[in-house]
Amino acid sequence: MRARTLRATSTDAERLLWSRLRGRRFGGLKFRRQHPIGPFFADFACVEAKLIIEVDGGQHYEADVQRSDATRSHELQCRGYDVLRFSNREVLGEVDGVLTRVLAWLRISGNRPSPRPSPACGRG
Repeated sequence: MRARTLRATSTDAERLLWSRLRGRRFGGLKFRRQHPIGPFFADFACVEAKLIIEVDGGQHYEADVQRSDATRSHELQCRGYDVLRFSNREVLGEVDGVLTRVLAWLRISGNRPSPRPSPACGRG
């Protein structure tokens, strides 16, 4: 239910990026929008590549929100995901550049499943 609400209230930047990721249009990979991972909802998640893409609005430049984002990213990394963050401005102004950076990450990562989380994430 929460994911549905988040999808219905998505930003222009999220809608633009989704138009390029949906339906396996990007590298043949399946991305999900507002995908639940533990207590979090990832803006975009590719479970196959263990990649989360977050699109952040202006409030994400505030110190307390940045701390919260860092904690959230760490928790998602502990669950085996890598997190790429882009601002609304980046997505709206240069969506092709954003996608090029995502593609570069996929090439570097080899589009491989992430190894088990490190003990630093509370498991081990």
